[in-house]
Amino acid sequence: MKKRVYSGIRATGRLHLGNYLGAVKGMLAVQDEYDCIFSVVDLHAITTPYDPKTLAESTRSVILDYLAAGLDPEKCLLEVQSFVPEHMELAYLLGTVFPVAELEDLPTYKDKKAQHPKYVNMGLLYYPVLMAADVLLYKGELVPVGIDQEPHLEIMRQIARKFNGMFPSAGSGQVTFPEPRRFKTEGEYVPSLTGEGKMSKSVEGSYINLTDDLETIKAKLAKVPTDSGTLGGSIPQKGGVANLFVLAYLFGGKEMHHKYVEDYKEKRIRYGEMKQELSQIIYEQLVPIQERRRVLEANPEKVNAILKEHAAKCREIAQGTIKEVKEKMGFLQI
Repeated sequence: MKKRVYSGIRATGRLHLGNYLGAVKGMLAVQDEYDCIFSVVDLHAITTPYDPKTLAESTRSVILDYLAAGLDPEKCLLEVQSFVPEHMELAYLLGTVFPVAELEDLPTYKDKKAQHPKYVNMGLLYYPVLMAADVLLYKGELVPVGIDQEPHLEIMRQIARKFNGMFPSAGSGQVTFPEPRRFKTEGEYVPSLTGEGKMSKSVEGSYINLTDDLETIKAKLAKVPTDSGTLGGSIPQKGGVANLFVLAYLFGGKEMHHKYVEDYKEKRIRYGEMKQELSQIIYEQLVPIQERRRVLEANPEKVNAILKEHAAKCREIAQGTIKEVKEKMGFLQI
């Protein structure tokens, strides 16, 4: 049997380059070789402040970007998380075997508490358990996500080990849940346009959307801070200049990156020209995605049919896992 791959992106509206390079390109890399399920995790989206009037639109937007980017519904299953209630059921069952203290110590939980001090809820604390349930529900072995998600993957592995140890499979030599590992992608960390951290929808001005036109991309890159310090020597390791060089490598490849490294060393680099060239190259790579998206937007019935068909297939798999888990945990079966 093929290995199962699972990955999901929060329903926060249109995808940006960080989502595309850090997650979607990883999905594209595995859809031909593995048994893949890719989700829009709308249940996760409501753990931080959100607008209920736009949640459905944001969820559909991610699905459209998935399809436009090249995910093939004939090769993989596309899931809206809330369409499969077994996610929540398994999360509750797994939550009974995992200590609260370890969830409270997670850096991501502490960061979100600091970011939204008036919106600290049980769902936020429970986020890693639901994330584990998302993957373990389908017995996923590979998860194409960025390096920043490694702490959550470790929680998944701990939960899987805990459950497998507490409720062993009788005589089969197999365990209920495999321990998921990360599928590394080249763009697993796409830097923010602000010069600090990674691209994030929660940080205004830090990202380029897959749907941005050329003028919008130019305007966003024009705002990337470039220091006025001494040129020459090594490329800075952080800040706006460092991030421009990362983008040059990710979108222009080794040749473009090398050209600008040499320009920097020889003190002849012109950041305005670099930003213009980067804008053009990024836009050219987004044009085919944008064209496919417009076709999909004009045919919502086709997209709905895919989601309904795939939800039924996902639920069939999920119900089998829930049945197995409940049997091992000792629940009454009739």
